[in-house]
Amino acid sequence: LTDVYSSSPALGRYFRSAQVVYFSNESSIVSYQLEFSVPPSTEGFMENTMNPDFIRNVLRQNIYDED
Repeated sequence: LTDVYSSSPALGRYFRSAQVVYFSNESSIVSYQLEFSVPPSTEGFMENTMNPDFIRNVLRQNIYDED
């Protein structure tokens, strides 16, 4: 995850770290905590760039690109 987000053209400059918060071998579930450094209030930044769907789609696109 660190490589995905730090190299992202859209999120790389804001990304700080990723860490596993929960991992289960039994159910193949992993929960991560992502840390971003957010600039001072910029109109639409939190609603658009830091939107959970957008952040998820950066990871999803990386997975598709590797296939």
